[in-house]
Amino acid sequence: MSETSPVLYLYDEAKRLHGVLIDPELWEKIEPLVREHLPSSAKAEEPEPPEPMADWETLTAYWDFKYDPDYDVACGVCGESTTDWRADEPRKFRLVGANLGGLVTFKCQKCKAKVIKRHFKDHIKVETQPFQDKKDPRLNAVYDGNRQYFT
Repeated sequence: MSETSPVLYLYDEAKRLHGVLIDPELWEKIEPLVREHLPSSAKAEEPEPPEPMADWETLTAYWDFKYDPDYDVACGVCGESTTDWRADEPRKFRLVGANLGGLVTFKCQKCKAKVIKRHFKDHIKVETQPFQDKKDPRLNAVYDGNRQYFT
């Protein structure tokens, strides 16, 4: 870009316009106006990966807690619940992850909230986190005074 113009037009050999480079200072001013007209970067919804049942089976095979494995799950956001998440058809909760440390995570199929069960030696702590559809665009990183966009 030249020192006089904050815009640089990019042409190919046939002199067809292919793009425009915009000075960062100018971009910060016009971004709110332009962002709504940019094509969506959202991808088509991908199918959910299979439940990691092998991880659950490993956890139950090495179960050494003072209580029996529990199969009940309840969503603190929408109120959905089940006494045995494995037996539900269709599933009310999908297993997202399980590990030998006793951390088991589910996804509520009704509201997409994350239900986290932390198994300790003598008790279980359950936490529910609401689903967040989009990242807040105002929460972008700033490195050395330069604003970074991760959208």
